[in-house]
Amino acid sequence: MTDPYSIVTQLLDDVFKDFSPQMMNKMILITIIAMVVLLLLYIGLFFLLLRIKKGVITRLEKKHGKSLTLQFIERTITFTLIVIFVVLPLGGEHIARSLLGSTAVVAAVVGFAAQEAVKNMFAGLQLSIYKPFDVGSRVEFEDGTTGIIESLNLRHVVVSLLDTTKAIIPNSSANSMRVISYSYGEVPRSATFKFPVSYDCDVDKAKEIIRKTICECPLTLNEDKYDESVPNSRCVYFLSLEDSALIMGATVRFPSHYKSEVVKDEINTSVFKALKANGIEIPYNKMDVTIQNKA
Repeated sequence: MTDPYSIVTQLLDDVFKDFSPQMMNKMILITIIAMVVLLLLYIGLFFLLLRIKKGVITRLEKKHGKSLTLQFIERTITFTLIVIFVVLPLGGEHIARSLLGSTAVVAAVVGFAAQEAVKNMFAGLQLSIYKPFDVGSRVEFEDGTTGIIESLNLRHVVVSLLDTTKAIIPNSSANSMRVISYSYGEVPRSATFKFPVSYDCDVDKAKEIIRKTICECPLTLNEDKYDESVPNSRCVYFLSLEDSALIMGATVRFPSHYKSEVVKDEINTSVFKALKANGIEIPYNKMDVTIQNKA
């Protein structure tokens, strides 16, 4: 029985016996150039697909806004392209089989090692489909984490906290925890304000100044539809008489994507300046000190 190696060697000798060394060098050079060109084309196709993916996602975000669904789809496509163009061509499956011995062992080891990763991927898919929150939503998780949803990938949710630091929460945890969403369904949020004014001020004038200031603020949804004959049209109320001040109260409605701290800062600053500019005194605690000289 003829050795297969000998057969292959004989065939190669028959094919290349008429080639001179110069021709062999040219063929080797052409082969190397062809391989380099194919490799560059292969790499170029990979990056072209990534660029097309990014362009499509960017266009969809401009049309429909940023969402967890788009972010999850984008990262899934990126992961798939890397597997197809990088992992599989490098012979990931063959390498695993040679190292571990069999497909069954590979499946068992990979399944055990990737258990948490797979759980996070499926949890991320559920979050992107059912959307208990979305990009820009203000939420509070069961563990006390409070902030604004910034992004979602195949592994975790990124939450921007009030102090601008980031909380990284695994998708499986975010999907299983109870969450309070202050932005669910895009329902406007509200905040209650109290403004003290002096006993000597014109109460109606103070209420009018506060009402107009709030309604003119670009961050609020309050509209100036006050009608004296319609009590429910009021948005500023005389709530109580305190020891040194009359307390005016107001409920301010604002879009869910605004931070309440930003709205409170804007309203308090604007009302303070408006009252001061119109001569409405804002009382504060004073202390009179009398010094007696006992000689």
